[in-house]
This record gives sequence, structure tokens and C-alpha cells, in this order.
Amino acid sequence: MSTLDREMLDIGRRARDAAHALRLASSEARTAALRAMAERLRSNADAIAAVNAREVKAALGKGLTEAYVDRLRLDADRVRAVADGVATIAQQPDPVGAAMAEWTQPNGLRIERIRTPIGVIGMIFESRPNVAADAGALALRSGNAIILRGGSESAETTAAIVAELRAALRDRGLPEDAIQLVPTQDRAAVGMMLAGLGGAIDVIIPRGGKSLVARVQDEARVPVFAHLEGICHTYVHVAADPARAQAIVVNAKMRRVSVCGATETLLIDRAVAPSLLPPIAEALRQAGCTLRGDDAARAITAMDAASEEDWSTEYLAPILSVRVIDGIEAAIAHVARYGSQHTEAIITEDADAAARFLREVDSAIVLHNASTQFADGGEFGFGGEIGIATGRLHARGPVGAEQLTTFKYVVRGNGQTRP
Repeated sequence: MSTLDREMLDIGRRARDAAHALRLASSEARTAALRAMAERLRSNADAIAAVNAREVKAALGKGLTEAYVDRLRLDADRVRAVADGVATIAQQPDPVGAAMAEWTQPNGLRIERIRTPIGVIGMIFESRPNVAADAGALALRSGNAIILRGGSESAETTAAIVAELRAALRDRGLPEDAIQLVPTQDRAAVGMMLAGLGGAIDVIIPRGGKSLVARVQDEARVPVFAHLEGICHTYVHVAADPARAQAIVVNAKMRRVSVCGATETLLIDRAVAPSLLPPIAEALRQAGCTLRGDDAARAITAMDAASEEDWSTEYLAPILSVRVIDGIEAAIAHVARYGSQHTEAIITEDADAAARFLREVDSAIVLHNASTQFADGGEFGFGGEIGIATGRLHARGPVGAEQLTTFKYVVRGNGQTRP
């Protein structure tokens, strides 16, 4: 057995032991640790930001894209925002031990379905170092231990954040091994996590680019919460309010182009495209967005030609594909064919059309008259998220503390035997 094998298996054993201790810890103890985490992050925001500034400078020196560097960047204000998210998680109701349902059988058996921690979570992520704080806090809120493996470009920032989280656990009498950071960038460590670390890991959550997520989904031997791509759509319906449509579309695309909830394709009804598309397109261009449209869109306002590939591309850049369509059925059909079941929005003042879109579009998140950039656990009131899942089993959409629990049945009798 190699040194790496021994080290990784030891991480798994310590995480399993910590998970057992957390399962028995009181809600009050875990809440106190979460508050301590938030306070330590606030108090050390400038120091963490200084570490991050060095890594951002190194990333720029390597010629990495601006979108990638933006995901890496964590200045002091962003660190404090991360701390605020942890504090919000501390204020949330504790899901552990909550009764999901209860009933009494005719024979007198009283049955409850109770939320319990999953156990040990494996988290593999790339450039965003804030993921370490979000994931660590959500794991603790839900009574789980977590093993983190971050990307090389943000390794020092991630380590600085994890050090504060572990110190808060230690200060509040909880096992610091409830949050562990894999101390190597060796890709073999990822393979060991995907294999489950000898049964220590219960679920894997990847957070990063398409190649990382695809590898995890292909190779993992434990369950995975993930989404492969965020090919998100905003549909401007014939009954859309013009000013509202323009504001939402620009925000959905341009607020932050590198997030998975950014709109990548604009669908607009043919009946209103001649009047609504030109001002929307101009506002997008003024914001720095390049447009790629079908023939109908290009006949209305100047833009580059879209190819078939554009409809299924997650740009993560200031590029938007535009398609003119013939009504809500065509919009729903386009999303079904080209979307990634992540996030879709309809802009309309027609309540019936909105209800149909929300009912028939089978994506993890569907919105009416709101930006797709709200696809975020923090915006859902979760304090943060450990990721967004587009699968249909267990967790779907933003994965917060509640989604990181499973359940057990507690059955109480008074002497019943089965005939």
C-alpha cells in the first residue's frame, strides 16, 4: 500500500469517526460551532483575501480566462459575504431529528419518518475557494462530516478557510476532523474518493467544469449529487411586459456570466420579437454581450449567426444565443431538446401561460418573471449551497442542509406481534 493510499484511508476513517460524533452531538453544539465559523471568517477576512490575491495574481500570470479567475477571486468583501452565509446557515432550523411524517397503524403501531445525517460527504471542486466554507457549514448543519478536495489554483485560499472552520469546531468541542481537506493535488486522490475510501464516503458532490463532473459521474462507485451543465433559458412570452423583459434578460445573462444559472439562450415569441428584441439586444450589447441568433432574429437586429451547436452550449462567457419561436409549445420543446434540466424562466403577464410553463418544463428550477441567476441556495434562503443537482433521485435543485439528510423510520409499539 502506497503512502497516499494510507493517508487517504486514514482521512476516511477519521471522517467516519467524526460523523458518528456529530450524529450524537446536540443541535445547540453544532449551531454554536457554525456561529464560531462565521466569526472566525469575518475576523480573518483580510488575511484570507491576501492569500487569495497571491493566487489570483499567479492565475493571471498563467493566462487563465477571466471567467475562471473571477471564480477564483475572493477579496475581503467576498470573504465577509461568505461569513454572512455561514451565519445564515447557523440560524436555520436544524433538519436532524425532524419528523417528516408520522401516523398510527390500525394495530396501534406509531410510525415516524425522521431526518438523519447521510454520514460522510466527499466534495471535489475546482476554482471557487468559497465552496469550502459553504460545504463545511452545510455539512455541519446537517450533522455530516465532509472531505474536501479543491483545485490547485485556489489551494492556499481553501486551506486558509478550512483552517478557520476546523479551529471553530475545536473551540466548540466538536471533532475538527468533521471537516478535512485532502492535502495533495495528486489526481489519484480523486480516484480514491470516487471509489469511496474503503466505504467511508457515502455520497460524492462535484463542483466545477464539465470534464470534472463527467469524470465523477462516470467513475464514482458511490451516489453522486451533481449537474453536468447549466444550459439555462429565458423565454420572453407574447404577453411579456417590455421593461420587465429587458431588465430580467440582461440580469439573467450578464450579472455574472460564469455562474451555472446564467442564461445561455434567449427564446422570444415571433409576435413580439420585432418590437421587443431590438431594445433587449441593444441593452445586452451595451453590457458587453455578443449575440448569436437564428435567421429570424438576425432579420430583426444585427447579430452573429447561431449554429446548431450554439443551442446546446454552456458559454460561461458574455455570449448569448437568440431564437425566435412560435409560442409556448415551441419554447417548451426547445428547452426539452437542448436544455440541461437546470434552470429556465418565462417572462409573461399571462398567468395561465406561466402556470403551463412551470408545470410542463422538467428542470430542477423554473421561474416566472425572475432572473435565472436566482438559481442559488443562498437566494433560496439556504444560507449557501453545496451545489445544484439535476438528477431525479433524492436531491434536486440547490442542495442545502435539508437535502444532505436521509431518513429512518422510528416505530413504537405496546407489545404488538405480527400474525
